[in-house]
Amino acid sequence: MSNLITSSKEIMGGTPVFAGTRVPFQALMDYLEAGDSIDTFLDDFPTVSREQVITMLETAKKSLLETQLAM
Repeated sequence: MSNLITSSKEIMGGTPVFAGTRVPFQALMDYLEAGDSIDTFLDDFPTVSREQVITMLETAKKSLLETQLAM
């Protein structure tokens, strides 16, 4: 996941961002929670690639499912 999301005090005060951008991962979550599409998010944040978004969502899904299975 380190190649998907980075965090540095020099970039957005340490807020986790998509690697190579200044776009907080939280922004994607906010868009999805508001009912916006991935396309809308990508239109508003062109420095983030579709591949980054899909890979991050797949990683989060896998992590969630693994956590559920461990319970």
